[in-house]
Amino acid sequence: MSTPERQSSFWCEQAWVDGAVAAGVRLEVAASGTVAASESGVPARLGDCRLPGVTFPAASNAHSHAFHRILRGRTHDGGTGSFWTWREQMYGAAAALTPELYEQLATAVFAEMVVTGWTSVAEFHYVHHRPDGSAYPQEHAMERALARAAVAAGIRLTLLDTCYLAGGFDAPLTAGQLRFGDRGGAAWLQRLASLRAAFAQEFDPEQVSVGAALHSVRGVPEADLDLISRELPADLPLHIHLSEQPAENEACLEATGLTPALLLAKHGLLTRRLSAVHATHLSGADITALGAAGATVVMCPTTEADLADGIGPAEDLRAAGARIALGTDQHAVIDPWLEMRALEHGERLRSGERGRFAPADLHAAASAAGTDAQGRRAPGLAPGSSCDLMSVDPGTLRTAGSFPGQLALSATASDVHTVVVGGRILARRGRHAVLGDPAALLSAAAAAMDGEASQPAAVMPATPFPAAATEVP
Repeated sequence: MSTPERQSSFWCEQAWVDGAVAAGVRLEVAASGTVAASESGVPARLGDCRLPGVTFPAASNAHSHAFHRILRGRTHDGGTGSFWTWREQMYGAAAALTPELYEQLATAVFAEMVVTGWTSVAEFHYVHHRPDGSAYPQEHAMERALARAAVAAGIRLTLLDTCYLAGGFDAPLTAGQLRFGDRGGAAWLQRLASLRAAFAQEFDPEQVSVGAALHSVRGVPEADLDLISRELPADLPLHIHLSEQPAENEACLEATGLTPALLLAKHGLLTRRLSAVHATHLSGADITALGAAGATVVMCPTTEADLADGIGPAEDLRAAGARIALGTDQHAVIDPWLEMRALEHGERLRSGERGRFAPADLHAAASAAGTDAQGRRAPGLAPGSSCDLMSVDPGTLRTAGSFPGQLALSATASDVHTVVVGGRILARRGRHAVLGDPAALLSAAAAAMDGEASQPAAVMPATPFPAAATEVP
């Protein structure tokens, strides 16, 4: 089934504009899929696509490992009591991936993201090669699989090609990590340049772009950090897992005499373009350095809770000058509303105070901060924004009685009734306009990963949508 046509205009019953909810918001959409004009307090016009309820800028997922989705609900038996024991199960999932399986699984995961309100994703990708570390016959086979999955789901993908060279400080890659690695920093830079050139020819950059990532300071030797700092193209966003675990900090201090954040600063990598993922266990000096650099800190609260990582110092980081973005990481849930709520709840638990992140702060973290970390245009209703929207039903069991401006503290993805990407309606009531029910796709992908099915999942037919002039149900 073809991608839905772009609407030329939307009329929102209520919408989030300049940090508050306004009534009667009308948008005109340019051919590029951006908002050309916006006005509030106006009636709908003939031909407008009407969005009832409350419409918000869509969410921007600043950290994802698509294949981790297969672990949901499978890692809670006895003996899996730490991040490090969970990691062994994750390696088992990574070992099973082929380009075909990964495309099937990622298509389902990206479809799940779209129907829940995420319209862009930074995919932190390190499963580059075959399990023995050798290259696939087709160059960039795994990366192309992810790109095709994003195109199928209609999500905006920033593929963060990840440098992963070591199994720890002064330790080689383990057998389970061989497919993640390259032959050194120079080889990774060469492969990254080749990937960028290939994707520039094959994909629309509004749909698929390439960024860079360092897996962690334990995964990239110090000499390679220095090389990458000098040679990485200045126009690329750069992400890294940072201080997720106390053991990482202890090993870094022992090997280098510095914390991970200060090691990055030593090599000129702690800059405005850096997105530090997790940043859960930081010193006061780390917080000051990240803030002074204007770096983004990507917090993944539901994953950090699921893995027992701890609660990061979000408010302290923001006060120091860092920007807070949100991601779903290992997809314990895929729900921007729960990530927003968990960010605020974590701060309440850590500080003993309420209202650390107001609704406006939560929406900024879930939308504009995430696209900034991807090097993309922000979603929203202001002229010049990407016309990426999510509309919420304010009368559900969860949202009934909530003030519209406080839905960030009561809504969930189940309350999102319409998702718009680039002016196109890609989801309604949990169904993808092209792929149908993501649950069916996910079930088929899980069966294929488990070896119970060998054929790709069939595309589920979508329920026909009403004409543009009618109200979205």
